[in-house]
Amino acid sequence: MKRTVFYISDRTGITAEALGQALLTQFDELEFEETTIPFIDTKEKVIKAVEQINAASKRDGVRPIIFDTIVRPELRQLLKQADGMTLDFFHTFIGPLEDELDTKSSFSVGKVHALQDVHAYDHRIDAVNFSLNNDDGATTRNYKDADLIIIGVSRCGKTPTSLYLAMQFGLKVANYPFVAEDMDNLKLPHELAKHKGKLFGLTIFPERLHDIRTERRANSQYASLPQCKMEVRAVEALFRREKIAFLNATTRSIEEISTKILVKCNLGRHATGI
Repeated sequence: MKRTVFYISDRTGITAEALGQALLTQFDELEFEETTIPFIDTKEKVIKAVEQINAASKRDGVRPIIFDTIVRPELRQLLKQADGMTLDFFHTFIGPLEDELDTKSSFSVGKVHALQDVHAYDHRIDAVNFSLNNDDGATTRNYKDADLIIIGVSRCGKTPTSLYLAMQFGLKVANYPFVAEDMDNLKLPHELAKHKGKLFGLTIFPERLHDIRTERRANSQYASLPQCKMEVRAVEALFRREKIAFLNATTRSIEEISTKILVKCNLGRHATGI
């Protein structure tokens, strides 16, 4: 059975989505139809959201699941009138925190954003621009400024991982692909060897690489399974020979890949001012 899920927030809804999806992943036998309704910060908007939730309940014949991060108590009370199963993250945690801290919450909307330092935000934007400008081996002259350089075969997940690390952690991440022409005598190019301490390798199962490349360039040598097997085998041998830490990205999400890289390379928000 497919269940309808709503993420309701008085801000962007990102927090409600992240927390809710983390819980829903524990129920992988079920399907969920997800809807995010952000910026619900007035009574009128809550009433419209309740109407949408009630319509889904009537349509499905089973009440939707509601994850909300609405701060103001009067708006949360209105939302609870909806015909849904409500999981209120603020109510769940604010009460126990008030008891422990012996003080009352200010119930201020947007406080999370007020805590963010302007310089940290600028640093993150700089990191994203760096990763975009140093994507896919476009240039190697800026590697001295990189926090990390991700290497691997073409289409193994280097670019999305680079951008995720830049956006979420403010890391300046370049990435460099090994292509078919490199395989005859595969070795680290001089510019990579100069920054060997910054290198991290990604690899992938050849069968999955074949599928990805086929979507991009079907019936080509580039996408053929023998070519994929040869490239993966050669690049993994290089990683082992040069003692470069690497990770198989095949069955892992970008978030998991990034977290493992942070741990293995001893990188993190503290290292970049984020």
